[in-house]
Amino acid sequence: MRYLLILFLCLTTAHSYSQVSIETQDSTANKTPTKVKGTLVSSTTNLPLSEANIVNINQVVGTASNDEGVFEIRAKVNDTLHLSYIGYKSIKVRVTNDWLKFGDTEIQMTELALALEEVTVKQLELTGYLVVDMKQIPETSNNRYRISGLPGQGYEAGKPNIATKVLGAIFNPADFLYNMFGRKPNEMHKLKKMKEDDEIRNQLAKRFDREMLLVLLQVTKYDLDEIVNQCNYSKDFINTANDLQILDAISECFEEYKVINRSKDRNKKKD
Repeated sequence: MRYLLILFLCLTTAHSYSQVSIETQDSTANKTPTKVKGTLVSSTTNLPLSEANIVNINQVVGTASNDEGVFEIRAKVNDTLHLSYIGYKSIKVRVTNDWLKFGDTEIQMTELALALEEVTVKQLELTGYLVVDMKQIPETSNNRYRISGLPGQGYEAGKPNIATKVLGAIFNPADFLYNMFGRKPNEMHKLKKMKEDDEIRNQLAKRFDREMLLVLLQVTKYDLDEIVNQCNYSKDFINTANDLQILDAISECFEEYKVINRSKDRNKKKD
């Protein structure tokens, strides 16, 4: 009987210890930072950059730096932050464990004028002889072609992927949208998150460069314009709309695409 009592006490103690251990681990896990803090400064003046745009590409949340250049944003390890500021080169920064654990870090941004690569311009040395001088003029293979009966001056040749997209859009706009949205479902599903984040919407309303949209949706400038164009928006709208208006236009078109997609699936099942 005595041995049974001792065994019972040992088991009870071990169970209690394991419970305390688990609770301690859970408590520690709950205290793990879910935000990172940083300070943006100019690499030339070392002065803070206020009202810079910071977006977490993975979680689709955004914020802006304050007057001291300080920002705080929700993030976890390996998330990528996209930092942009007018007149400065945009950069991407990966969130690391030490950043989460040890807090504030200083990030320098470089002015665009200093970030531009050196360009060498070769001056033509004309001799005055037409036959000789003509040979110095560089040739280009960017020919243009046009399709009879369709408006517009034409399209550039020498770029098969662009030509294919243009022709595909001309003959079947629905298929173009299906291919465009369907091959990037994860990025397109970010549209809903982007519309729900007030900070991102505020940032997009002030921008006209499409940079943040390109980064979040992982598409090219051509693809972005072509999506809006195939959604029956005019060229004037594409050229003059701010980034928020473009976002709303693409989002509306994406909803229409989902209807088209469901219709395609139903037709396939019938066949």
